[in-house]
Amino acid sequence: MLTQTMVDQSYNKVIATIESCNTKEQLEGASRMVENFKELYKQVGYPKVLSYKLNNTLSKQYKTCLKCQF
Repeated sequence: MLTQTMVDQSYNKVIATIESCNTKEQLEGASRMVENFKELYKQVGYPKVLSYKLNNTLSKQYKTCLKCQF
């Protein structure tokens, strides 16, 4: 069994937060979480693919929320 690192745990929490957003305001908070994640783990190093996946998930959720509001 693989043990999750702190980066993995934080990444999974940010993804879960993004996916739970239903309003633009919630997504703005999630966006700040993404930026905080990047700043924190930039100092210790993390795979750049995580940054891409976070941005991609945030973008998809933003589009989903916009469709739901109209």
